[in-house]
Amino acid sequence: MANKKVVIYTQPTCPPCFEAKAWMTNSNIPFEDRDIRQDDKHMQDLINLGASATPVFLVGDEVIMGYNQQKIKSAWEAL
Repeated sequence: MANKKVVIYTQPTCPPCFEAKAWMTNSNIPFEDRDIRQDDKHMQDLINLGASATPVFLVGDEVIMGYNQQKIKSAWEAL
């Protein structure tokens, strides 16, 4: 997949969100940051994924709830 990336649902008051974005940047994993406080559509998408907290990661078709480096990395490498 040439343009593979991770979608991360975040909010400004989420320390694990900041940590995850820093880790992905340092690991050269491209990501799209979807701030649920800035866009109601992102909030609705998060709810539709079955989540009630951030961060939530969408890696391909896999949804990862919570910041788990190993799960994110494994899903990323499988794309």
